[in-house]
Amino acid sequence: MTVVSIRALGSPAGQASEPGLVLGIESSCDETGVALVEAASGQIVAQALHSQVTRHAPYGGVVPELASRDHLRHGLPLVAEVLKDAGATSSDIGLVAYTQGPGLGGALLAGAQLATSLAAAWSLPVLPVHHMEAHLLSPLLADPAPQFPFLALLVSGGHTQLMHVAGIGRYALLGETIDDAAGEAFDKCAKLLGIAYPGGSQLALLAELGDAKSFRLPRPLAQSDGLDFSFAGLKTAVAHLVRELAGEPLPQRGATSSPQPILPIDHPRRADLAASVQAAIVDSLVSKSLAALDRSGLTALVVAGGVGANGNLRQKLAEACASRGVRVFHPPPSLCTDNGVMVAWAASLRAAEASRDYSVRVRPRWPLATLSPPRSPA
Repeated sequence: MTVVSIRALGSPAGQASEPGLVLGIESSCDETGVALVEAASGQIVAQALHSQVTRHAPYGGVVPELASRDHLRHGLPLVAEVLKDAGATSSDIGLVAYTQGPGLGGALLAGAQLATSLAAAWSLPVLPVHHMEAHLLSPLLADPAPQFPFLALLVSGGHTQLMHVAGIGRYALLGETIDDAAGEAFDKCAKLLGIAYPGGSQLALLAELGDAKSFRLPRPLAQSDGLDFSFAGLKTAVAHLVRELAGEPLPQRGATSSPQPILPIDHPRRADLAASVQAAIVDSLVSKSLAALDRSGLTALVVAGGVGANGNLRQKLAEACASRGVRVFHPPPSLCTDNGVMVAWAASLRAAEASRDYSVRVRPRWPLATLSPPRSPA
């Protein structure tokens, strides 16, 4: 483990007359992200990211305790790396920001403690950031950028929501998943197909080799009038299919649970099933997004979150929205997953709310719709 002194990262500095550079620290789940962003322009000065995929892969999912320890291990060295890459010291920074929630409690605490410690050591203001607002606002860094108001589809491993966005902090929840998130459904179904965690992106690659019409999989709530999503039933349907394809008997009603089936990697229908799974998830996301656009009358759609990088989802949304005169906006591909840039950028838009309160508070559960518009600079 690299040992880095907080003081060694730069001399203590007072608050600059303008925010200058914003240091953003992301630690909500299994990726440690650190970035320096120019507050006025949104220019990315430097960034670094550590993924914990290999650490959690043997367990088939994120282990919260391991995630917390990994953030503690890599957070400070990543800050040092970013400052070195930028040729900057603490005297160039005007604000330190961190993800306060939602996310894993221990992981959030690791990032919050690092950020507040740095801010206190450098006599800088600090600002907690909402993880999903950071995702939602990241497309504003793209060129072209969307204009308010717009519809936002927030789709990741932990969240699937449709938001009416009238401005920063002016969010109205239109619909959300009532069970699994879309990214969670991708990963669970990938596991049934013998794909190691995290399997969503690998399932998408396998789907390119298959026929999406091979299997009829459910699209829960597709016929409902509401805008909520449901993906839990899809995993159950895929589990039954895998048993049939593998020649295993279905469990009898009332019987004790049996081991989860895994489709052999050399099964000839594996790619077809992957394509059918992807189609079911994408169809649900597209149909509910179109319904929300029709009801709201909005003509711009922002797609943010890790699942937003899925190529099939992007294609289907682009085709469907083009026929309706709706423009679709995405963050740059490198900013779809969790990262420090989005945290620093979101903080720059709320810089007037920063303070020198260095107490550590995290919010593992924090509804996005409870946020308010940013305060005006004093």
